[in-house]
Amino acid sequence: MAEASSASTPMPWMIYGANGYTGTLIAREAARRGLRPVLAGRNRETIEALASTLGLEARVFGMDDPAAVVEQVEGNALVLNCAGPFSATAAPMMEACLSARAHYLDITGEIAVLELAQSLNGRAQDAGIVLCSGVGFDVIPTDCVAAALKAALPDATHLALGFDSRSGFSPGTAKTSVEGMAQGGKVRRDGRIVTVPLAYEVRCIDFGDGEKEAMTIPWGDVATAYHTTGIPNIEVFVPASPRTIAYARRANLVRPILGWSWVQRLIKARIARTVKGPSDEQRARMPTYVWGEATNARGERKTARIRTANGYSLTIDGALAVVAQLMATRPAGGAYTPARLVGPSLITGLPGSGPLQIS
Repeated sequence: MAEASSASTPMPWMIYGANGYTGTLIAREAARRGLRPVLAGRNRETIEALASTLGLEARVFGMDDPAAVVEQVEGNALVLNCAGPFSATAAPMMEACLSARAHYLDITGEIAVLELAQSLNGRAQDAGIVLCSGVGFDVIPTDCVAAALKAALPDATHLALGFDSRSGFSPGTAKTSVEGMAQGGKVRRDGRIVTVPLAYEVRCIDFGDGEKEAMTIPWGDVATAYHTTGIPNIEVFVPASPRTIAYARRANLVRPILGWSWVQRLIKARIARTVKGPSDEQRARMPTYVWGEATNARGERKTARIRTANGYSLTIDGALAVVAQLMATRPAGGAYTPARLVGPSLITGLPGSGPLQIS
């Protein structure tokens, strides 16, 4: 149970990657709420311009000098890392936060990063800090659904999660997806994460907006839902047209090529030039439907559904909700998932969320 903080003056906190698509959205909303995060990132021009516009402090640094990163983080209560792909930024920033004794949050859905945070649990306990990856759309809603299903069916052995979202990609999310395709599909079997083909399983699911064909994807809950619930078998689904499913399965044939560094650089450079992320108007008219299903060894089943805001809007509010939780309380140090840190009610308390219904 988190303990209330006695500090009268809150310590400063930092948004790293504040110049990216999602980082900028979070920084602007934080400033609108009267919060004063330090805005940080590698690009001096964009970081300083945004900080000047919002009347906030700017810091410019990269991840190539570990000692310099620690120096920049020291004195902050926490860092919210928004700089993807997180495969490049999460490990050095986690290390800096452990050294500086600052809480670490990020908005990743990258399985390897989520597992890295959990592997550092002992060090986080010793440092007295919280490591909590996935405090955005990846993975707040599905993590909360997983926790609610575990409570509804405590002896569940299998968990399927999924979401129906029509939102476009931001540049960072698109780059992460390219990395994910090269690594193949992921599911959890008997407590272990295993690699499977892309579109490994296909089934019809009603996410809350009518039944649709859906395929498995290597989503972050393959990591986090296990640490939240202890359920040993986990898959994550999204709706997909027959054409998309066929494309994903064909991609299995060229997956080794997608992993080549020069191919990754080429694709990511194109993404940087062409992908901009959805507009405010687009986000406002694109809700997300989240679904989950837990079953036990006797074949008993519980199903959960909730409608939420667009994924990027949810990330803004979800990340800031977790920041507020850490600034107001003193949880024991360690590695957390969002539902373990704040509770499964986190999702229902966010703007745009309906009730979490379990049947």
